Amino acid sequence: MHDLRHFYFFDNLSEERLARIHSFATHRKMSKGTILFYEKEQPKALTLLIEGILKVYKTDPKNNEVVMHRFRPMSLIAEMAVLEGLPYPASAVFETDGEVIQIDFERFKHEFLSDPDVAFVFFKSLSKKIRYLESVIALNVVLDSTARLAKFIHDTNGAALVDYKNYQLAEHLHMTPETLSRVFQKLLKLDLLEKDLNNNYKIKNKEGLHALTD
Repeated sequence: MHDLRHFYFFDNLSEERLARIHSFATHRKMSKGTILFYEKEQPKALTLLIEGILKVYKTDPKNNEVVMHRFRPMSLIAEMAVLEGLPYPASAVFETDGEVIQIDFERFKHEFLSDPDVAFVFFKSLSKKIRYLESVIALNVVLDSTARLAKFIHDTNGAALVDYKNYQLAEHLHMTPETLSRVFQKLLKLDLLEKDLNNNYKIKNKEGLHALTD
């Protein structure tokens, strides 16, 4: 099984306690396209994403997919639903081959959540998710499409241009691919982005991108 010490959640635990968690944890390899869980399914395990890209999404009344987030290693997945014993609020599917470690939450809660160090890291992860949701609201409600893309590129220091394909960027920013293409052209004309020899977008003026979000 993947060494849990590589995951920040467990890096301060003793070998004995890590071995105890291993005793009620399951390591699963997942193929691209595999559903990890469905919306409204009842969670039973604390899930750690250790390999691959996991897309979390909801389906609207017209059966359109609305992407909530893409998780990359190392991440805790849906820990709020697990902690509260609530159904998953969205579905999750692997966009690449991946791996997870799933830990029986009832046993974990009984044996480890009373440990202040473990509890602190757990709630720190929840706080990080809340801050992310706040940024999503600000990104998609307050800003127009140009400012949304500029902010996302700026805040990820250009990683969004490398880690996301165009359709994924469009999904993440809740705009159509056609709108995304127009915004990219606008940022090129404003001299905020440029294209390299491989025709990939790169940041040319980071301060200018930030100015569009003010």
